[in-house]
Amino acid sequence: MEAAVIVTYRCPMQCTMCNVWQHPTRPEEEFKPELLKKLPRVSLVNLTGGEPTVREDLDQIIEILFTKTHRVVISTSGWFEDRVFDLAKKFPKLGFRISLEGLSQKNDELRGRPGGFDRGLRVLLGLRRRGVKDIGFGITVSNSNSADMISLYKVAKELDCQFATAAFHNSFYFHKGDNVITNKDEVIANFEELINRLLEERHPKSWFRAYFNMGVINYIRGDPRLLPCEAGTENFFIDPWGNVLPCNGMEQKCWYDTMGNLHDVADFMDIWNSPKAAEVRQKVKNCPKNCWMIGSASPVMKKYMRNVAPWVLKSKIKHMLGRRIDANSMPPRP
Repeated sequence: MEAAVIVTYRCPMQCTMCNVWQHPTRPEEEFKPELLKKLPRVSLVNLTGGEPTVREDLDQIIEILFTKTHRVVISTSGWFEDRVFDLAKKFPKLGFRISLEGLSQKNDELRGRPGGFDRGLRVLLGLRRRGVKDIGFGITVSNSNSADMISLYKVAKELDCQFATAAFHNSFYFHKGDNVITNKDEVIANFEELINRLLEERHPKSWFRAYFNMGVINYIRGDPRLLPCEAGTENFFIDPWGNVLPCNGMEQKCWYDTMGNLHDVADFMDIWNSPKAAEVRQKVKNCPKNCWMIGSASPVMKKYMRNVAPWVLKSKIKHMLGRRIDANSMPPRP
């Protein structure tokens, strides 16, 4: 089971695809680090926001989380460079994912803060220089930056960093409902190029990333998910108020619900095994959205490896024989 902890909705960025910065949490409302002692053991915790590094007590949160898992990764804009480097020094095993929405001009345009790309790149280079091993960056592809995705992939290769992708979407905490990819042919073509480049690599992890990106193409097309959504079963989110959520892709116009609040129980499992949690899981099964994001897709890819691995191996062999993978090479559904 994997977890994501949304430590705050405060954020210094002003992204065009997310209005969370217009609806920040107040510091006094946000959960205290000690609340996370109620969490169970999990395989991974992603710290996210908002911008996680705005929290002055983030080091206390991380210290507690490392008692619950062997791997903690922060998703950050890299805006607060010194805070990132201080955390890297204090927690050598801490992972970092820097959000970049394109090359310099496009990133700063989409993220609404001049100099954002430069700061993000300096953080990546600084973390690499400091010997941090678990580092990478990711792009959320929208209508105007999919070509930059290929350039950023090349940068990731040169820096020996992990590279993550997503297609922009709507969510309750984005406070937006108009994130829709309209130039589908162009965006899908760029994802096809990325998939073929991933299949060129030697590491099997990259081949499975090719599968994930086929799922992104599938999502852009508006088709049903390649694998079932098991949000709230294979993973969960904690929001800044301590609510336990199945995912962060819910929308009020479709549905929104919580399993419970950590402040109200002595132990996380009191929520996890409750009738309310069962009710929320049923809503997940009936969810009209077909989200495909790494936080909810990765756990089910591991669970349904018998369905994923054959496509990965077949596509790798096909690519070795000089045949490209395109959007018509969609993996079968279970």
